[in-house]
Order: sequence, then C-alpha cells, then structure tokens
Amino acid sequence: VQLVESGGGFVQAGGSLRLSCACSGGTFSVYHMGWFRRAPGKERELVAAITWTDGKPYYVDSVKGRFTSSRDNDKNTVYLQMNRLKRGDTAVYYCNEVLSPISATSKGSIGSWGHGTQVTVST
Repeated sequence: VQLVESGGGFVQAGGSLRLSCACSGGTFSVYHMGWFRRAPGKERELVAAITWTDGKPYYVDSVKGRFTSSRDNDKNTVYLQMNRLKRGDTAVYYCNEVLSPISATSKGSIGSWGHGTQVTVST
C-alpha cells in the first residue's frame, strides 16, 4: 500500500488548507482512514479519521469545529479541510489506516507511512 499526502503549505493563522491523501495498492474502500500529525519535538498523533462504512468522522478535541475529514472511495482519496488554522497546528501531516475502535490513541496500521505534507502556520 502506498500513501501520498499533498496540499500542505505555509499559511497565516486563521487561514485554511485542504490536504489530500491518495492511496494505492490496497482496498481503500474498506479502510478507516486517519489523519495524523507530528509537530516538532512531539510524537505523531491522530487528529481526525473517517470510517469506511458510513463516512462517520472522528476528531480530537483540539481540531473539532475547525477540521473536516472526507473521502472519495472512487478516487481512493481522503481529504482534510483545515480552517481557522492556529500556530499549534504546525506539523507534518500524514494519513494511514486506523482500526476500530477509533480513538485519540489510535495508531496507523499500514507499516509504510507516506512522506507526509508540511503545514506551517504563522502568526
């Protein structure tokens, strides 16, 4: 399975970005997909996810109301719309499969992570 993230960039606080994650080599439509991020000096953490069964989203508290995850199974792609970005959102963002039950401590289950996409938020 290959995961390719894109859409990151440099944005001022309050701005928006839309990340994409293209998945190939696997049965994407049956994966719950998660968005993770790794901030400088911190561990990688799950911030959002979306189920494959009914497209139900999951968000950690720090991004609720600002981030929206979605997916297009026909394109094998998952998206993360990030609005009202804060400096604390600065990180490298990755996508990966997550297993049920989804929680803040969920880890990616596909061993080969993509390169991620850098999001930098300035004040």
